[in-house]
Amino acid sequence: MEILDILIIGGGPIGLNCALEAQKNNLTHLIIEKGTIVNSLYHYPLYMRFFSTAEKLEIDGIPFISTAPKPGRQEALEYYQGISRHKEININLYERVLKVSKSGNLFDIETSKAAYKAKNVVISTGFYDIPNLMNIPGEDLPKVKHYYTEPYPYAKQKVVVVGSSNSAVDAALETYRKGADVTMIIRHSEISKSVKYWVKPDIENRIAEGSIKAYFNSEIKEITENTVIFKDENGQTNEIDNDFVLALTGYLPDFDFLRNSGIELHGDCLNPLYHPETMETNVPNLYLAGVVCGGKDTHLWFIENSRIHAEMIVRNIVLGREP
Repeated sequence: MEILDILIIGGGPIGLNCALEAQKNNLTHLIIEKGTIVNSLYHYPLYMRFFSTAEKLEIDGIPFISTAPKPGRQEALEYYQGISRHKEININLYERVLKVSKSGNLFDIETSKAAYKAKNVVISTGFYDIPNLMNIPGEDLPKVKHYYTEPYPYAKQKVVVVGSSNSAVDAALETYRKGADVTMIIRHSEISKSVKYWVKPDIENRIAEGSIKAYFNSEIKEITENTVIFKDENGQTNEIDNDFVLALTGYLPDFDFLRNSGIELHGDCLNPLYHPETMETNVPNLYLAGVVCGGKDTHLWFIENSRIHAEMIVRNIVLGREP
């Protein structure tokens, strides 16, 4: 069996960047990706636009040409998948990593399709796979969605949007503009300060004029086939008619996978233990890259500020090989 210099788990932008760094340093590499290339981006809302400008999303110095100041989902897919093709990155798609274990100085990686050995492993799995569940009765009903793609299925429907982050605000505005009767139920006292600055006034004005109903300091207690039951800021229980619930309450890294790989997690945010200058975890030669480094604080790392992780990791691997 071939022993890889580096096996990368996750084929998102940061995983691709790790592979490009490996190529430049003549390291044998392989990305294992459970879906398609940049799978999370593929599952983003169809009309999503990034916070960052194009140059902040570039990897390996390859220009990202966009028709708008802030690129959209399709442009990002074209950019990253194009890099994967033209740079001939070694990547296996639709293959899920099941287990990472260490035997001596080598890692054994078991997947849904094969087994591999590697000297180094990078976990760059992002956070978009596991919804932050509300854990309430009725959350498992078919009408409850934890991912939002486009507004058209919700025309002329009574839609409850849970949350006030960018994804929740985008869903509320888009479905409202396609004819949905939208109600937002928000645990906090205001729209999240992290909402895109060019979108925040829009949602606040729609709420102020009553086009979109919003209940702040409120919490859903139960979802039924035809209604939603929630407690408002006065502690009063309300029940409203409902066809769909978009529970856009955030997402979490796969903490069980990190733990089972031997990585220590600390604090309320379950921050993984790693060296900030090398990205190496408490398990020697096991590295983290990208948003997974932040634990539950998924707003800490993003493409723009974690691109550097690839260079840090590969530099440390190369230094470790030198006599």
